[in-house]
Amino acid sequence: MNALRLTLLALAAPLLRAEEVKRPNIVFCFADDWGRYASCYAKLDGRPGLNQVVRTPNIDRIAGEGAIFRNAFVTAPSCTPCRSSLLSGQYFFRTHLGAILNGAKWDPAIPTYPLLLRDAGYHIGKSFKVWSPGTPADAPYGGQKYAYQKSGGRFNNFSENATAMVKAGATFEAAKAELLGEVRGNFQAFLDDRKGTQPFCYWFGPTLTHRAYEKHSGAALWKIDPEALKGKLPSFLPDVPEVRDDIADYLGECQAWDAGVGVLIAELERRGELDNTLFVISGDHGMPGVPMGKCNLVDHGTNVALIVRGPTIPGGRVIDDFVNLMDLAPTFLAFGRVAPPAVMTGKSLLPVLRDEASGQVDPTRTWVVTGRERHVAGAREGNLPYPHRALRTKDFLYIRNFAPDRWPLGSPHFTGRSDLPSFEKIEQSTYAVFADMDASPTKAWVVHHFDDPRYKWIYDLAFGQRPAEELYDLAKDPEQVKNVAADPAYAEARSRLSAQLLATLKEVGDPRVGPEPVKFELPPFTQGGK
Repeated sequence: MNALRLTLLALAAPLLRAEEVKRPNIVFCFADDWGRYASCYAKLDGRPGLNQVVRTPNIDRIAGEGAIFRNAFVTAPSCTPCRSSLLSGQYFFRTHLGAILNGAKWDPAIPTYPLLLRDAGYHIGKSFKVWSPGTPADAPYGGQKYAYQKSGGRFNNFSENATAMVKAGATFEAAKAELLGEVRGNFQAFLDDRKGTQPFCYWFGPTLTHRAYEKHSGAALWKIDPEALKGKLPSFLPDVPEVRDDIADYLGECQAWDAGVGVLIAELERRGELDNTLFVISGDHGMPGVPMGKCNLVDHGTNVALIVRGPTIPGGRVIDDFVNLMDLAPTFLAFGRVAPPAVMTGKSLLPVLRDEASGQVDPTRTWVVTGRERHVAGAREGNLPYPHRALRTKDFLYIRNFAPDRWPLGSPHFTGRSDLPSFEKIEQSTYAVFADMDASPTKAWVVHHFDDPRYKWIYDLAFGQRPAEELYDLAKDPEQVKNVAADPAYAEARSRLSAQLLATLKEVGDPRVGPEPVKFELPPFTQGGK
């Protein structure tokens, strides 16, 4: 029945577009390191968690009036490869030097959805971060030509700036209003620049949820009680005061992010544009500076929020379809009535979004592939990557580690208590140890308890070397901490998922399994890469 409904809807799509008075605007809200933290996800989680504590009324409103995706995943849990994938509508490994953080260079031959929409008559613009390098003339959003942030960029470091203003005598409400005023000014400048009723495409990409945060700002600014997190942390985060304090600060930034989203909603409403705007909210990977988050292929690193509201999208829906964020590029093009280039490996979500059903809408969307090569420069000797790929289905997560002799989160840089860097150094310097995990109080706490019998398993899970294959039974192990790949009872599932993953990678041209499987170990990749 679902397949028939989708087929009919796909056939009707040209008629639907022809009947529309004008092409919809597109506003894409994309937060750095946000993960999946919004109160609208609390009911979807199925178990106690951080979403029971965080409060995001503006994001919740978009979810209630639109569609919220349960199974949205990034192609890579690292900012530049994820963003190169999203902009191009392709797997990150197909964007070459565009998929590394330091030394990244965009190939202008790779089409990107913003420039395709621009060529089709859209007014395009951005505020804050899009693709990490961001300034070259050949950048995928046109470099700084389309940047709108003359009103200010202090929202990017919300907790630090708001705290400084409060210490100088301002109330928190006044400080928040001033920082949000910059967000509003940037967006207004973008909207005022369009010609007449020209449709627009805007990317709002603040970095406030990226480390670092002002310590204790979650409680001081947002009244988030760290003790309210007790019993709600995943098992691989130590439920201790230092970690709860750190996570409360992170959730404070998530609430500031929600406030910024609310500014955009209010401005669109004021101008009468909200109901003709495709409004999309997501983030580039999971939580930073913690075990199993950013740079990991388990859900804590790859499963992100995706919430969509817009014209011809029925509201109040929870969608179970598996979505890769590279699907957004062809989706935006479809709404803008631009044919996606054949090179795009992502698939438009337009039929799913315009369907009225909840649950599994498209019966073919039952899995996604994710992966990673390199994050920060020099995390491993010789600037070697950590090549791994994963296949995520409803029932299993299968991970293939192509170089299990390497350190997944970077080299330790210490051998024991005698040469262990101080807590403060690990908290403040990403490169002190395990450079593929951001510096943070949580990272420092876990590393400093590496030999504590109560927490050693968390340290080993986060930083230890990993076997060539990992398999997690999601019904029994939703947090993905027990690898059953070597269990004979799972031999059939492991073999089947391995075959599916490798076949998919070969089909889409992943060089890791192609005729030059060591491409990412060779120049020019070894000369840059952060």
